[in-house]
Amino acid sequence: MHFGRSYIALVSLATTMGLPSLPAQSQDIGTPDPNLLTRIYPGKAYSPYAERSFPNHVYWGETHLHTGLSLDAGLFGNILGHEDAYRFARGEQITSSGGLQVKLGRPLDWLAITDHSDMMGIATDIQSGAPNILANPKGKEWAEGFQKGGEAAGKAAFDLITHFAQMKVPEELVEQYSPGSEVYNNLWYEITKTADSYNEPGRFTTLIGYEWTSVPKGFNLHRNVILRDGGEMARKVIPLTTQPPSGTQDPLDLYAWLQNYEDTTGGQALAISHNGNLSNGWMFPIEDTYAGGTVDKNYVELRAKWEPLYEVTQIKGDGETHPFLSPNDEFADYETLDKGNLDLTELKQDDMLQREYAREALKNGLLLETKLGTNPYKFGMVGATDSHTGLSTAEEENFFGKSTSAEPTPTRVEHPFVESELGAIEGYELAASGYQGVWATENTREAIFDAMERKETYATTGPRIPVRFFGGWNFTEEDLRSRAPAFRGYEKGVPMGSDLPAPASDAPTFMVYALRDPVGANLDRIQIVKGWMDSKGKTHEKVYDVVWSDNRKPDANGKLPPVGNTVDLEAANWTNTIGASELATVWSDSDFDPKQKAFYYARVIESPTPRWVVYDRLRYGSKIPKEAKLIHQERAYTSPIWYSPPAKAGGG
Repeated sequence: MHFGRSYIALVSLATTMGLPSLPAQSQDIGTPDPNLLTRIYPGKAYSPYAERSFPNHVYWGETHLHTGLSLDAGLFGNILGHEDAYRFARGEQITSSGGLQVKLGRPLDWLAITDHSDMMGIATDIQSGAPNILANPKGKEWAEGFQKGGEAAGKAAFDLITHFAQMKVPEELVEQYSPGSEVYNNLWYEITKTADSYNEPGRFTTLIGYEWTSVPKGFNLHRNVILRDGGEMARKVIPLTTQPPSGTQDPLDLYAWLQNYEDTTGGQALAISHNGNLSNGWMFPIEDTYAGGTVDKNYVELRAKWEPLYEVTQIKGDGETHPFLSPNDEFADYETLDKGNLDLTELKQDDMLQREYAREALKNGLLLETKLGTNPYKFGMVGATDSHTGLSTAEEENFFGKSTSAEPTPTRVEHPFVESELGAIEGYELAASGYQGVWATENTREAIFDAMERKETYATTGPRIPVRFFGGWNFTEEDLRSRAPAFRGYEKGVPMGSDLPAPASDAPTFMVYALRDPVGANLDRIQIVKGWMDSKGKTHEKVYDVVWSDNRKPDANGKLPPVGNTVDLEAANWTNTIGASELATVWSDSDFDPKQKAFYYARVIESPTPRWVVYDRLRYGSKIPKEAKLIHQERAYTSPIWYSPPAKAGGG
């Protein structure tokens, strides 16, 4: 079934899906008290919203933003610091590094700034032409390139990135900007202090973190480290780097750092892997790791413990799946960047793809669990920008690019993001993506972090689409009659990011519902993506259209007709005359086999809207290359829900 009611109803359900926060608590409560949940709420309180403890609000933010302190961002021309980034995220108007006035359409609820841990501060010294930089021949070359500005600055930046990726940065410069140096230690102190000063529980949350930028030979194996704690605890440690002699490229060393952080401080930390599409087959290994190790029992246990989330969409492309991996998925080819590694020093081969994309990793995780006892790829979904401008802009009409050199100009679509002798990633191929929705009890560091750790979180490509996804064994259409179906969801099942409980019927049922972004496009459909492993150890996938708009009928082959297209390319606009403001359904897996491991996640698809390049053409008269995509269908990806056969049923 689906609902397609008025905007008033849309706002009504948005309120019941995400109400104002509960009073401050020391820790997020992820498992509701069953005593507070009854079918008709008799006797406890007349108000159905009183005395409840489950996560009741979606909070919007991201875990991947760079300021001018990152070596590449600074050399690109980013002069914004942490204060600027926080002010912008919480809704203030600021001036971009390129001199443009910029403001978010709607403030974010929380933010994690994750500057590269390697060589923090070198970019600002290159910008200023510091004596120690000019004394080094390579440093002098980079500084002179920056001073020239424009394309020269961009080329200097990518040269530095390439040297960093190939571990060829001059040793004396590495030492001057590594943990233990005065510059580095002072910066970490200021970063944590600033985060604390902008943290306002209940209004705006700052999460302390950094990016561990493992990029051997240009293979993108980055992780973002996120701390649950404030500056006092964060200052007891120094971030882990990747460049020798003190750094490491081995994720096992990162896991050791995370363990040491928790042992040293009594706090909590996690890591988020990202951008596997530029790893050339190394982000989700199934046999050997790039660092020279093997995917063994120790590796899968540690990865499962420390990496509960994956950044599935961002500016450098979407990472849910790939048309080569999912040929029967008509929505698989979305913001696909698959030319090579990060610096295009090695081109992509088809056999690399299965170890780069989220859906295939989820499937391979089932295999590894059977083989080694633990699923290392049992992750939830998050979205982020990876912007290097200090500006968290995932809005098509307000997109400020990947770097300062790609801030809005009449010609930015014509300049490649990366260019090498092997090819180029063109500027118009970059995506204005993404954001992360977190279901939590309140807007605090503790609640946001705990929601991430239990994977009650999801990714969008930018729109703020509220989505709920529950799995259980006896959901019915009656459970959707309430305007607050989350009560039924927690009472009868488990939320996204969880494991299904022991079977209580012949097949699992899933309750999913979504609202359009109040200022965004109507919804085309909701799909449930299933992956499973058969008795022979082979994995499979299937995409189910479970609810859709406009009373369309599937054809004889079960294919649903397109929702239509109302995009006006000349005006860079669309109308919400197609699609639905909300969609909801209860779906049962008729193909279910209780002996097969499986996972399920929901994918919400919007009606067509213009991409950011169309707004550039409208405002600047920009010449858009004919190869550029002008229209797309934005989406949300929930964290999965997993099923494991009971021990007595066998694990085949």
